[in-house]
Amino acid sequence: MLEGLLQNFNLPPAPPAWAVDETHRRIVLLLNHVLMQEPQAMERLVRQKGRVVLMQWRSLTFTVQVTPAGLLDLAAAGAPADLKLVIAEESPLAIAQALLQGDKPAVRIEGDVQLAAEVNWLADHLRWDIEEDLARVLGDAPAHALVQAAQTLAQAVQQFVGRRTGGSTNGSASGSAA
Repeated sequence: MLEGLLQNFNLPPAPPAWAVDETHRRIVLLLNHVLMQEPQAMERLVRQKGRVVLMQWRSLTFTVQVTPAGLLDLAAAGAPADLKLVIAEESPLAIAQALLQGDKPAVRIEGDVQLAAEVNWLADHLRWDIEEDLARVLGDAPAHALVQAAQTLAQAVQQFVGRRTGGSTNGSASGSAA
């Protein structure tokens, strides 16, 4: 029933352009923060400098350009995409289920094969060490406790989703090492 409701879920009217732009800028800042923690990722992206990647789900789009430093920046409006990644799944619930089970959602890929391989490598190897970032603000013990609580909650949701969809989960979590 919930899946049927979410399948017919219509996105609200488009938010103001300034809100979309500011959200995109914040996402780029987060992505660059994660990239800077992995020098190999930046080295790989340097080889793709100037290339434009467009990501899309339904009517939502996000377009970035690789900088000469191996980081990301928002692409200029109307910049032609070298790589287009379109999330094929329409249902937000199905996407959430795939992510909770450690899978990637189905993506239609159009464009440069080498750039697609680099983006795939980033998706497979980059991880945000949120516990380390929280520890800088909260201290080590509170950050560790907060991350452990979030992992426990994620496991519970994963098990619930697995039971609701008839899938099997083994209850193991893939956490990141601090």
